[in-house]
Formats: sequence, C-alpha cells, structure tokens
Amino acid sequence: MVQILSAHERVYLLVNDDATERAVAERLRNARAAMDNVSLLKIPTVDVWMRDYGPTFVIRDGREEPLACNDWIFNGWGGKYQAYEEDDRVAKEIAALLGVPVFDHPVVLEGGSIEVNGAGVCLTTEQCLLNKNRNPRLSRGEIERLLEETLGVDQILWLGAGIAGDDTDGHIDDIARFVNETTVLCALEANPRDENYAPLRENFERLQGMRDRRGAKFTIVPLPSPGPVHHEGSRLPASYANFYIANEVVLVPVFDDPNDAGALGILRELFPTREVIGLSCAEVVAGLGAIHCVTQQEPEIFRSRS
Repeated sequence: MVQILSAHERVYLLVNDDATERAVAERLRNARAAMDNVSLLKIPTVDVWMRDYGPTFVIRDGREEPLACNDWIFNGWGGKYQAYEEDDRVAKEIAALLGVPVFDHPVVLEGGSIEVNGAGVCLTTEQCLLNKNRNPRLSRGEIERLLEETLGVDQILWLGAGIAGDDTDGHIDDIARFVNETTVLCALEANPRDENYAPLRENFERLQGMRDRRGAKFTIVPLPSPGPVHHEGSRLPASYANFYIANEVVLVPVFDDPNDAGALGILRELFPTREVIGLSCAEVVAGLGAIHCVTQQEPEIFRSRS
C-alpha cells in the first residue's frame, strides 16, 4: 500500500518506537517506496484501524487555515475490545503533530461508520449508529443533528445492517460507498442461501428508493461480493467496498476469489481517471478489516508543511 500510494501522495505512517521506525524505513526502501513522500510518525498504537480511531478531517470554508479535524470517542466498537480503547488518544496526537485544530466531540463514533459525498449527504447504518453500545442516550434525530453539525451535511441516508463477520456492528464502508456526488456502489450477494443475501438486498432496495434534496434519484451500481472467507472457523467481513480512493489510484481489496476480476472491472469503469489496483487482503481481513479501515485521507490544502 505505501509503495503504491507514495508515488501519488504523501503518506503518514504511524510507528511505535525508534526500533520500529528503523525497521519500517528499511522495509519501505527495499520495496522502492518514494521515501521523500513518506513521513513516519512516532505514535504508539494498539492496532492498525486508523479509519475508526483516527482524526476525520474537515475543511472550513472561508478560513485562512481551513483544515481541521473531528475527534470522537472510540470505545472499541461498542466495548468489545477494552484494550483497543487506548487508541482513542491517537487522533489528538496526530492533529498535534500536523498542527491541525481539533473539534472534540463527547460522543462515540467511528470513521468507518460514515460515508459522505462531499455535497451534503451522509450514508450510515442503523445497526451501528443506533446501537445501544455506542450512544444509548441519543435518539435517531439527535444523532442526525450531530452528523449535520460535525460533517457539514444536511441529509442523512440510513441503511440497515452490515455483512456477516463484521464486529463493528455494520460499518458502511463494507456495504455502500459514494463514487461521486450522485453515484453509490452497493455490495450485493448473489447466492440466496448466503447469510449476507437478505440484508444486502434490503440495503440495495433502500438506496433505489432514496432521493437527494432536489428529489433526484441516486445512481446505484451493484458491486459483487466475494465468496465466504473464513479464518479459524469464523466468517470474515470480506468486501470489495472497503477500497481507498487516492489522488490517482484506487486500492481495492481482493481475496483470490472468482469475483475479484468483476469487482475490479466495475471500479475501473467508475474511476476512469484513476488506476484501480487490487491488493490481496486475505491476511488483513483476518483482523476483521481491509484497506479503507487502515487509512484516513487528509483533504489537500495548498500550504507548505515541513
């Protein structure tokens, strides 16, 4: 991932200590990463899921320094992993190193649970954001107002449940993603006997019935699912929707599955100005996440930074 991305954008990579920094730098040099475009930040972490505990960047219009970030509470995906809650501090540490102001929000929210189109629309799921293991005192309406205020959106679109094996309680980044302001990729399962078939079909049907603020339909593009992926007897949340959009490339998780080629073909049609690259994620998804989960994009702001 770093080797590919560093040719197109600056990559900030967190390392735990001096020894890890030296080892990682050597591995990246051996992989021929563009080291001038890689910054190693010495911030210890429990695990790699930057999307969920890291800062979510926002741009404030009309400001001399427009870049800022949101920092929500990370509670280990609903209190499932107490040790992982230590990573809740990471967002502020990253913001401090980058010199970016922080909006501190005393509510539980993970970055993988929200998907925005850059034009006022946010996609999320009822299974996650309405789950009592996140913010039991907040109503649906209060959560909607929170998203509107923190993300600068004015329309919240709710899907139902996520995919099997997802310990995040249905994060949106495994089931539906915006390609542009009006086009949504939606994961579907072709096998009616698969446990993902019904919930993904329901999400697809909900999306087909949704309208933007002008009353126009969204373009909904079906995205196939890989066959079931298991590790130590457990179903894993394998999904092609867990891709990362970079400046000139799109990195897509693949699973040595017959549907890999079809999913990559669909994404290549939808991102004609970017190179779409499949990366094997069989080992990564064993940790219950993939490429989108371990990344967090920073909007481009034209200012110098040492």
